Parts: sequence; C-alpha cells; structure tokens
Amino acid sequence: MAQRRNPRAQILSGVEDKPPRLEGKLLRGGRGRGSQPDAPKMGIIHHDQQQEEEALILSSSDQTQHFHCHQQPKDSNLISKVWVESKKLWLIAGPSIFSRLAMFSMTTITQSFAGHLGDLNLAAISIATTVIISITFGFLLGMASALETLCGQAYGAKQYQMLGLYLQRSWIVLFICSILLLPLFIFAAPLLKFMGQPTEVADQTGLVAIWLIPFHLSLPFQFTLQRFLQSQLKTAVIAWVCGVALAVHALISWIFVYKLRVGIVGTALTLDFSWWLTVLGFFVYVVYGGCPLSWTGFSTKAFSELWDFVKLSLASGVMILLENIYYRTLIIVSGYLHNTETAVDALSICMSIFGWESMIPLGFLAATGVRVANELGAGNAKDAKFATIVSVITSLAVGILFWLIIMAFHETLAMIFTSSSSVITMVNKYSTLLAFTIPLNCIQPVLSGVAVGSGWQSVMAFVNIGSYYLVGVPLGVLFGWLQFGITGIWAGMLCGTVVQTLILTVVTMKCKWEIEARKARSYISNETASYQ
Repeated sequence: MAQRRNPRAQILSGVEDKPPRLEGKLLRGGRGRGSQPDAPKMGIIHHDQQQEEEALILSSSDQTQHFHCHQQPKDSNLISKVWVESKKLWLIAGPSIFSRLAMFSMTTITQSFAGHLGDLNLAAISIATTVIISITFGFLLGMASALETLCGQAYGAKQYQMLGLYLQRSWIVLFICSILLLPLFIFAAPLLKFMGQPTEVADQTGLVAIWLIPFHLSLPFQFTLQRFLQSQLKTAVIAWVCGVALAVHALISWIFVYKLRVGIVGTALTLDFSWWLTVLGFFVYVVYGGCPLSWTGFSTKAFSELWDFVKLSLASGVMILLENIYYRTLIIVSGYLHNTETAVDALSICMSIFGWESMIPLGFLAATGVRVANELGAGNAKDAKFATIVSVITSLAVGILFWLIIMAFHETLAMIFTSSSSVITMVNKYSTLLAFTIPLNCIQPVLSGVAVGSGWQSVMAFVNIGSYYLVGVPLGVLFGWLQFGITGIWAGMLCGTVVQTLILTVVTMKCKWEIEARKARSYISNETASYQ
C-alpha cells in the first residue's frame, strides 16, 4: 500500500511531486537499489516523521523561510553567510563583553577606594575579592552555564515555556550551593592565618568577608537571570542594567568613602548594593512583561527532576572554577619560589592586563554557547558547526590584535600601573609570554562555549583537571625550581593551556553534530512532555 504523505511535510521537503520510491532514493544520496525494496520505504517513513516534527514547531513564516533555504544553490556566497553569522555572534558577544567589563570594574573601583583607607584595608579587600570571592564566583558561574545549555536548546526548539522552569530550578540548586559555600566567608580569618597570612591582614580580611556575604548570595540570581535573558538574545537589557549599576556604584562609593567616611565596611556594602541592583533590574524585566513567552509564573514543577540539573551544574561549576583560578595560582606559586617583590609586582600587573583582556574571550564563550545551543535545539547541526568556526576565527582575530598591541608597546606597557623603573623593566621581560598567552586563551574559551552549548561540561571538567593541574602546574613548578624563575613557571602553565586547547580542538573536530542535534531535540521533547 502506498505511503500516505503528510502534506505539511511535503511542502517542507520540496519533493511532493516525486513518487515514494524515487524520493527514497534521493534521500539515500541516489544509492537506492532495486534488490532492497524495504530500504527506500524506511527512508520515506523516517523522512516523513522528521519533517512532520519540524512542521509542528515552525510557524508559517518559518516554513516559507525553510522552503527558500532549500532552494538556495549549494555554492551560496560564503562571505554573506559569515557576515550574517558574525552579526548574530556579536549581538550576543558585544553586550556580554560590556556587562562583564562593567561588573569587573565594580570590584576594581571598590579596591581603588579602599586603597584610600590605608594599606591594611586595601590588602583586606583585595584578598577577599581575588581569593575568596574568586572561588565562589568561578564555581557558581560555572553552575549557571548549565542553565545556558538547557535554555539555549529549549529556545532553539521553540519550547519557550521550558525556559522559565529551568530558571526556577537553577535558582533552587545554585542558592543551596551558595549556602554551602558560606563557611569560606565565615571562617576566612582562621583559614588565612593557617595559610600564613599576617594576623592583622587575616582578621581585617575576615571582617570584610563577613560583610561581602550579601554580594556572594546575589551571584546565584545574577548569573542565572543573565543567562536566561542571554539565551533568548535579550542582550540589550543586560548591557543597560549593568551600565546603570556601574554608574551607581561609582557614585555611592565616592559618597560613602569621601563624604560619609564609613570605612572598609561601608566600601564592602557598596559592592553588595550594586550587585543586588543588577539582580533587581533583571528580575523586574523578566517578571513584569519582558519575557511573556518564557516566563509564565512560578511553578511547583521546578522542584521536580532537580538531580539531573544538579549533575550538569556541578560538572559546569568544576569546569569554570578550574579555568578561573588557574593563572591565579601563578602568583601564589611565584610567591613561594621567589623572594623578589619586584618580580611579583610585575607578574600582578601582567595578570591584571590579562584579566581585563580575558573579558573579551569570555564574552565569546557566552555567545558561542548560546549560538550552538540554539542551533542544536532547532535541529540545525550544520549551522551549529558553522557558528563554532566563525566564533573561533573571530575570537582568534581579536587575540592576534592584542598580541600585536602588546608586542608593539611592550616597553611602556607597565607605565599605566606604576612608575617604578624596575617593575617596568620586569614587565617588559614578561611581555612576550603575556602576548602569546592571550591568543591561546582566545581559542580555548570559544571551544569551552561549544562544550556549554552541547552539554559536554563533565568532559570539559576532566580535560581541565588533566591539562591544568596534571600538566601545567607541575611543569611550572618544575621549571621554577630549575632556576628558570617566574618565566619558567609561566611557560610551564602555558603548556597546560596548549594541551587543553589541542584536546578541545580534537574533540570539537570529531563531534558528530547531527547526533548532538538529535540528542538535544530528544531531551527537550521529553522535558516538554513531562512538563505538560
């Protein structure tokens, strides 16, 4: 009996005028054989089912667009495709970079104002933000990337109601984890004393850490709300909220320090207030009409199936945490191997430059994660692969630009931070390593973004552990003890980054994009069925 074709699937396939057996041969690339009569029929059934699923989720305008896409010649203009994909990429990456720079600048402003309160207060706020906060920040940021995977794929599959459910699950999981991390703040003083910090510095840092607990508790909501909006391409509101919060933070920091003279506690409170201000801005936008399709109100179903989200979130947390603190260990290790204050100061300046520049590839990490997740959720395997290629090339081009800048101005690079001739000379010595570190760290975040978009966080966690802490750090310590100094430590850790980049490149090149797209669609379909 002839197959009864779905007319909507016929329109999408563009082959409604062909007999079933001929269509089956076309689907098999023209390799159908008359001695295997069942093979074309199986191809027809599979093709019909796939096309019918697409027809159910595409609107009428999307169907028309899909039809025209099939009519385009295979040799379509590559430059035009790259341009379109680049616009989509920068639509996410641009506001993401700006928002990261804005939030990073808040901490820098707080440290700058704390410096006017004395060296002890500056040391306290610096240790609290660069050591304690960096641990919880990196872990919770990584956990939030699990939401980026799920929301991105659900948005691509047009299952918008699932985004709000995923958001609420992420609030529950991340807030519980933030509570479990509170001992780092409560017992900061004894922990720092145990690590060898002077008593005065440890006690003052412990005081600052206690007053930064509200800042820490804002992270689960700030990170998740931002990724919720980002996955829906609502990036302008992210940039506006973060920009306003930065301006407010600068103003209230000046008032608290210079006018009210509230001391180090007041300085910490300004950081708390500014981060909660961004949370309030995002929350009001989401709940009060900014996301009518994806936010349908609070649901008790958010408490179901939490364990699957926990597993993905923990893997994501480990992945990003290991990346976040990797090069920070360079300063710690150098402090033990060398008793040279000038060298450590120069290294700190290099890491500051690296930290500011890293906001750009981290923005591409977010953009790549969203683009890959959106395309996989929509079942567009080739588009996901193309988005990855364009993102890698774009991020690498930015890295090469900064490489050129550092190599061109290596002799005067440190004058922005210090007037000490010995430190400037030492930074000049390290500038070549810094220049080559930046392009490498422009490729790796993009490949990490592919992992986030595809849900490979657990694989990435193992890659990071092996590359960073079984290769990079041991090599760095070895080179340091072999009298190569800080240059040797840095070069060893750079080897870890090279190993990680090579592994991720191989994994990405071997990726079966069609299989990943089917897995994403299947997961979202199952989740949607259980939600209904």
